[in-house]
Amino acid sequence: MEGPSPLEQKVIDEALKKCFDPEIPVNIWELGLIYSVAVSPEGAADVKMTLTAPACPVAGSLPGEVETKIKAVPGITDAKVELVWDPPWTAGMMSRVARVMLGM
Repeated sequence: MEGPSPLEQKVIDEALKKCFDPEIPVNIWELGLIYSVAVSPEGAADVKMTLTAPACPVAGSLPGEVETKIKAVPGITDAKVELVWDPPWTAGMMSRVARVMLGM
């Protein structure tokens, strides 16, 4: 696995910006929930992401939504999302955009 090309990364980033934790009005990309995206030469994407808390109510649905969004990216043949808890998510992982949106 290697990192996606710059064009793939831009399109993947845009797809991830369409995924939201329904309890927080900010997309998962800006929240800092995506830890890594790797794409094989065959177009299979491997995503490592986390949630704001292990007991997050969307733990069962959000990874599947992320897979669906990434599979819709041209050139991506498959997507696998792995939930990871290390490092634990903190508010410090949010982008400046997310902090502004949340009034922080």
